[in-house]
Amino acid sequence: MTDTAAPHSDDSEPTGAARRPKRERGARESLLQVTIVMEVLAVVFGALAINGLDVLPPAAVFGGAGVLVLLLLVAYRVVRYGWGVWFGSTLQVVLLATGFIEVLAAVTAAVFVGFWIYGVVKGGQLDAAKRAATEGAS
Repeated sequence: MTDTAAPHSDDSEPTGAARRPKRERGARESLLQVTIVMEVLAVVFGALAINGLDVLPPAAVFGGAGVLVLLLLVAYRVVRYGWGVWFGSTLQVVLLATGFIEVLAAVTAAVFVGFWIYGVVKGGQLDAAKRAATEGAS
């Protein structure tokens, strides 16, 4: 058997342009992003369940779920900004509104709204404490 791996370069520098250091994410951003990922999964599986109940035509169910997943993925990227948190909060209201289609969808959405509120409040507190500790150490 022959080794097909490329020879290892002694160069520790990247071959292209210099890499930027990774941006440090705050606690609020991290908590909200985790919540959004869980919501995407809930929307996908909820769409399958609602489609199985024959409440709406399949095109409406999967079209609406697709749009909601797309908006949640946009929120995942912009949640680092203040307006992104508001955008995500608006999506929480939209998720709650799915209760008009199926009541258990609203129950699930209410749990995620609780996660969202916790992420906004506690994440903000943790970020403020970290900023105060960093400024105090300077």
